[in-house]
Amino acid sequence: MIGRESELRRLARLASSRDPAVAIIAGEPGIGKTRLVQELLATLPAETVVLVGHAEPGSLARPYEVLLDAVDGRPEQLAALEDPARSPVERLHAGLAIVADLIGDRPAVLVFEDLHWADSESAALFERLADQRGSRLLIGTYRPDEVTRRRPVAGLLARMERKHTVTHVRLDRLTPAQTAAFLAAATGSPAPLRAATALHHRTGGNPFFLEELLRALPGYDVEALVDQPLPWSLADVLRRQVEDLDPVSHRVVEAAAVLGQRIPFDLLADVTGTGEDELITVLRDLGTRGVLVESGEDEFAFRHALVREAIADQMLARQRRRLHEAALEVLLARNGDPAMVAHHARAAGRYADMIAAARRGTTAYLSIGSAYQALQLAEMGLDEAPDDNDLLAAAARAAWLAGLLDDALRYGRRWRDLAGTTSDRVESLYLLVRIAWESRDTGEMRTLTRHIETLIAQLPPGADQARAMTAIAQSAYLRDDLDTALLWCDRALALADEFDLPRVRLTALLEKGSTLTERPVTAAEGRRILSGLVDEAEAAGEWVLAARALNNLVHGEPPADPAEHAETLERMRVDAERAGFESLAVATYFQGRARLAIRAGDLRAAIAALEDGREQDRGYRRRGRWADYHGVFLAGLCLESGDLDRVAQIIEDLAVLPNNPPTTIPGLAFNLACRRGQPDRAEAELTTFLDALTGQPWRSGEQAHDLMSAALQVGLPLPRLDRLATELLDDEVWDAFRTLVDAQLAEAHGRHAEALAGYESIADAHILLAPIRGTVRVGAARCLLAADRRAEAAAHAEAAAALLAEWRGWRVTQLDHVRAQLGMAPTGVAGPVTGAGALTPREREVALLISDGLTNAELARRLYISPKTAAVHVGNILRKLGVSSRTEVAHLVTRP
Repeated sequence: MIGRESELRRLARLASSRDPAVAIIAGEPGIGKTRLVQELLATLPAETVVLVGHAEPGSLARPYEVLLDAVDGRPEQLAALEDPARSPVERLHAGLAIVADLIGDRPAVLVFEDLHWADSESAALFERLADQRGSRLLIGTYRPDEVTRRRPVAGLLARMERKHTVTHVRLDRLTPAQTAAFLAAATGSPAPLRAATALHHRTGGNPFFLEELLRALPGYDVEALVDQPLPWSLADVLRRQVEDLDPVSHRVVEAAAVLGQRIPFDLLADVTGTGEDELITVLRDLGTRGVLVESGEDEFAFRHALVREAIADQMLARQRRRLHEAALEVLLARNGDPAMVAHHARAAGRYADMIAAARRGTTAYLSIGSAYQALQLAEMGLDEAPDDNDLLAAAARAAWLAGLLDDALRYGRRWRDLAGTTSDRVESLYLLVRIAWESRDTGEMRTLTRHIETLIAQLPPGADQARAMTAIAQSAYLRDDLDTALLWCDRALALADEFDLPRVRLTALLEKGSTLTERPVTAAEGRRILSGLVDEAEAAGEWVLAARALNNLVHGEPPADPAEHAETLERMRVDAERAGFESLAVATYFQGRARLAIRAGDLRAAIAALEDGREQDRGYRRRGRWADYHGVFLAGLCLESGDLDRVAQIIEDLAVLPNNPPTTIPGLAFNLACRRGQPDRAEAELTTFLDALTGQPWRSGEQAHDLMSAALQVGLPLPRLDRLATELLDDEVWDAFRTLVDAQLAEAHGRHAEALAGYESIADAHILLAPIRGTVRVGAARCLLAADRRAEAAAHAEAAAALLAEWRGWRVTQLDHVRAQLGMAPTGVAGPVTGAGALTPREREVALLISDGLTNAELARRLYISPKTAAVHVGNILRKLGVSSRTEVAHLVTRP
C-alpha cells in the first residue's frame, strides 16, 4: 500500500461508520484499485458481510452480471433475478431483496469491480443501493479511459458526481519517491537511487507493472537492473510466468485466456478435453504460480485482467480460433447464452452461427427491457451482415428505447431503405416518424408522412395498410393535427376489425385515445379508451404501447383521486422499464412525481423531484435530443418560489441546447422580467414572445395563467393584457383555465362582480392544481374586499391558506396582502430561503472545501468536475450567502 495510505484510511473510515457511504475508485489498469479494495476488506471485523462482484469485459454480459457474480453458488436466491417473465422493476427489486437478505442488520461492504464493463441493470442496481440506508459501504471501481457514452457507466458516473455523499478516490501513478519506498518494502532494504529511478522510468509508476518486474528479478536483486537486460514490456514479464509449463498446463491456461475473465470448470474441461482429476492438478499449480485464482464454486478467474490479455496476445490466431470454436460447440450443445454464443462464433469465424445468435439474443434482450445489451448484440451481428433486416430493426428499436436517437435514426433509415417486405417498410416508417418527433424535426415528419400516404395508396386493404394508417395517425397527433389523426385512427380501426388485427387495433386505439385527451370536450372519452387498452396491451406484452397510454393518462386531466394518479404513474414506470423505454422510465416519471407534489401543494417536494430527474436523465445533453424539459419545468417552479437568479441561470443553460420549442426561452424571459419588476424589459420580451407564439400550434391554459399573472404583477397596460389573453386562449384550452384568465383580466379592468363570479365557479375545479386553486381563492377574496364583504373574503383567505400551506413565492405574497387587509396574521410562509440554508447539498460540500482554502482548479480536481462548473458553484454560493469573498464563506458554513 505504498502511496495508498491516505486512500486506505479514507475507505476504512467509511467502512467503520454506522452511516451508509458510497466510494468510487478510478484509475488505469494495474494502478491498484483491486489491491486497495482487498487491503480494505482484510481490515474489516469478522461480522462484516462482504459481497464482491466483477463485470465481464465486452459489455455483453447477462443482466445483473455483477450481482450474479457476487452471489454465485446461491441458485435458490437467483431465480427471481433471472426470470425473463418479470419486469425490469420486479427484477431490480429482486436484486435489492437478495442483497438485503444477505446483509440483514449487519454492517456490510459491497464492491462492484470494473463498472466500466457493467451492464445497464448492474449500473441501475448500484445506483439504487447508493440511495439505501444502513451500515454499509458501497464501492465501485472503474477505468476512466474505458468510459464512453455508449456504456451505462457514463450516465451512472455523471449522476454519482452530483451526489454530495459520494467519496471519489482517484489513484495516480507512484512518484519516484514512492517507487523507491515500494522497492524497499518489497526487498527489505533501501533501493539504490539509480535502480529506483530506472524502474520508475520503465514502469511509469504503475504498481502492477512494478510488482511484475520485481517478480522477474532473481531474488529481488534490484542491483541487477543496472547490469542485466530485463523485459521492457509488461506483457513479456507476464508471459514468462507460464513459459515453463508442461503441455497440458499450457493448453489449459491458453484455453482459459480465450474463454474469458471467469471460467467455469466444466466448460474448461470440455474445451481442453482434460479429465477432472488432471484439471484439478493443473488449476492448483496455476493458482500457486499466481496466474489463476478460484473465484467461486467450480469457477476460476485470472489474477488480473492484464495477465489474461498478455497470455492471449502471444497465442497464434489459429490457436485462438480453434479454442473459440470448441467453446462454441459446447455452448451450442448446452443452448448457452446467445451473447456468449455470438462472441465465440465471431472469434471462430462461424459467422452464420454468430448472426443467428445475435438475432436470438436481441429478441431476448428486448423482451426483458435490456435495450443497451440488445443494441450491442445487434451491432455485433451487423458488423458481419450490415444488410440484415432483422438486426437493423432490432438495432433501431433498441437505440430508440435507450435514447440514442442518432443511432436509432441511422439504423432506422437503413432498415427502411433495405426493407425486403412491405411490413418491414411500414414498421420502419412508423419508428422513423417517432424518432423525427423526438428530434424535433417536423419537416422530416411531414416528408415521412407523405411517403406513408403514397405507400397506403399502393397497398391492398389488410395488415400492412392498416399499420401504415396508424403511422400517419401518430404523425398527425404528434404534430397537433388532431382532426387528421382521428380520421386515420378510425380508418385503421375499421381495417383491424375487418381483418382481425389485434396489434393494429391496440395501436390505433392508443393514437385515438391520446388525440381525444387533447380536447376538453372529448378528454373523458379519450381517457376511457386509454384506460381500457392498458390491461390488454400488458397482457399482449406490448409494453411500449402500455407505457405510452399510461403516460398520456398521467399528463392529461388528473383524476379526482390523487392516489389513483400516483398509482398510474408508478404503473407507467414499471411498463416503461419493462420495455427498456428510457425517456418514460426516467424523465417522464420524475416530471410526473413533480406534478403529484404540485397537486398536493408541496413546492419543495416538486423541485426536489425535478432535480432528481435532471440528475438521472442525462439524455437531454445528447445531440439530437429534445431540450432540457426538466430545466424548463424547474424554471417555472423557481419563478413560483421567487428564486429568480436560478431562473436566469437555467435560461442561459437552455440557450446553448438544441431544439428548444419556439416559445420556451421568450416565455421564460418575459416571466422573469415581470417578476423582477422590469416593465420596459417585460414589454420588449412580450413582443418577442408573441412573435414566437405564431409558431406554436397549441395553446395551454397553464401557460396563459402563468404569463397573465406575471404581466399583472409588473403592471402592463390593459391593452397589452387584453392582447395577451387573446393570443394565449383558443377553443382547445380547458374551460377552468379560460375562466381563470378571464377573471384575472376582469379584475384588472375593475369589473369585480364579473371576476368574483368567475373565481367562485372554479374554486373547486380539480383540473386546477392546489396552488392555482389557492390563487383562485385569493382573487375571490380581493373581489369580495372591494365589495366590503369581509366575512366572505376571510373564508376564501382561510381556504387559500390551507391550499398554499407548503407553497411559497408570489402566490403566498398575494395571500398575505389580503390577510393583512383583513387583519389576519400572515401565513408564515416566507419567500425563498436565503443564507446557508439555501445551499444545495452539492453547494454545501463545495462551500466546506472553499472554507478549507481550495482554489477553483483544486475544487475541480477534488470533485472530478470541470473548472467552469466549479466556478458556477462558487458564484452561486457567494450569491446565496450574500458575501463577496471566499474568506467570508468559512464564517457562514460549519462542518457537521
